[in-house]
Amino acid sequence: MPGPVPQTKSTRDRIVEAAAALLSQGGRDAVSTRAVSAAAGVQAPAIYRAFGDMHGLLDAAGSYGLASYLAEKSSMSPGDDPVDDLRAGWDLHVGFGLAQPAFYTLIFGDPRPGVEPTAARLAGEVLAEKVQRVAKAGRLRVSEERAAQLVHAAGRGVTLTLIAMPADQRDMSLSIMARESVLATVTGTALPGFTPAAGGLENAAVALRASLPEATVLTPAERTLLDEWLHRIVSSRP
Repeated sequence: MPGPVPQTKSTRDRIVEAAAALLSQGGRDAVSTRAVSAAAGVQAPAIYRAFGDMHGLLDAAGSYGLASYLAEKSSMSPGDDPVDDLRAGWDLHVGFGLAQPAFYTLIFGDPRPGVEPTAARLAGEVLAEKVQRVAKAGRLRVSEERAAQLVHAAGRGVTLTLIAMPADQRDMSLSIMARESVLATVTGTALPGFTPAAGGLENAAVALRASLPEATVLTPAERTLLDEWLHRIVSSRP
């Protein structure tokens, strides 16, 4: 459990910082009224006076945890290419999720109809600004709203998928493929050498790999070896 928050800060700030520290170290289940009270050096009623309920406290803690991410994202000086800036924003978003999974899943992992966490709304505003720059440059193929929704949905899905993977098994090329596929859809451009859809040999390798269990003429060892070769072909694309 984190040590007490310094008393020089306001009661509200102490409570938020205590909750954020507990969330970072132990996940959402660690943020209990008792634990927050002890870490912040306050009585439980102070939490409810300041935030109404635990949902209000968690919303504030999520916003606090996202603050450094938003500060970094917002302070990035616009480059010459707004699409590259959007690309960098995607990478920063994924990086935040992997560095702070407890905060990320609190903010983006439990959507409720009609309820948007404050931190998610602020992140969406930053994304909308980046998408608007792409639109003003005449490089957007869909509406700003559709582009922002697609980038957000894909980025959130990829990040949550990577968070769920064991750290030593994460394949970051999944993020690159999703990012470039989305950018190709909304802007018509992607990184040089990237092809959003497989073709030719890769398509054939995917189809053959899916049918391997039916290749009973081969021994199990031969099917395993062939599967490894086909996997190398499929995985060779950027």
